[in-house]
Amino acid sequence: MGILFSMLLVVCGSHAMSLESKNHEYKIGDKTYEGYVAYPKGIEKRFSAILMIHNWMGVTQETKEQANRFAEQGYFVFAADVYGKGVRPKDSSEAGAQATIYKSDRALFRKQLKAALAEMNKFPQVNKSSEAAVGYCFGGTGVMELARSGAPLKGFVSFHGGLDSLNPKEGAKIKGRVLALHGAIDPFVKPEDLAAFEKEMNDHNVDYQLVKYGGTVHSFTDKGAGTDIKKGAAYNKDSDRRSFQAAQNFLHEIF
Repeated sequence: MGILFSMLLVVCGSHAMSLESKNHEYKIGDKTYEGYVAYPKGIEKRFSAILMIHNWMGVTQETKEQANRFAEQGYFVFAADVYGKGVRPKDSSEAGAQATIYKSDRALFRKQLKAALAEMNKFPQVNKSSEAAVGYCFGGTGVMELARSGAPLKGFVSFHGGLDSLNPKEGAKIKGRVLALHGAIDPFVKPEDLAAFEKEMNDHNVDYQLVKYGGTVHSFTDKGAGTDIKKGAAYNKDSDRRSFQAAQNFLHEIF
């Protein structure tokens, strides 16, 4: 990010920034997908770019709000659609079924994400040498799969995502830095998977950070998850704020 543009953010205030935003259709093979694009309006420059990967509910209004949240910080954001246009789960049962298709076929998952990255790179506003991936829940798992595929991005950010790997040796392919933001009492991420993740990162000298938020379960950035931690998934206002700030610090560092 240029010095002049960074000063503009400080003076004007990031939340006052006007955005250019729209749904965006694209093709992978013969299938149509519908993602979402957001970036600062009225500024002629190439932006550091974020490939955003949605949670298990697909591209929702929440996804778009998260994309806007990052775009207001001065980034170009492309929220990819993993499932396909019109494939929007109505409930957790449908979401689980859709997510399982890709979590059980990591090669397919990676193929979708690489195609989405290629689509993002078609936009003239994107600085292709300054890119990162950010994902939530299912999307956090996707971020790590993209990292392990050797994608040439500067950074990978996982918000309450699954961190397990089917082949820990692929940690050697990770080219960018990694930030994993995790609820300390998330019942959906097994302690052994967390330990294996750290071992994988350390074994391959990956520049990574694992941040744990106390008293926090799964889906802590999702306002629609409620606040009852006994359910295992719940919104946490403080952890949401802190994790977003951690992501901002990380992005400023890598860009």
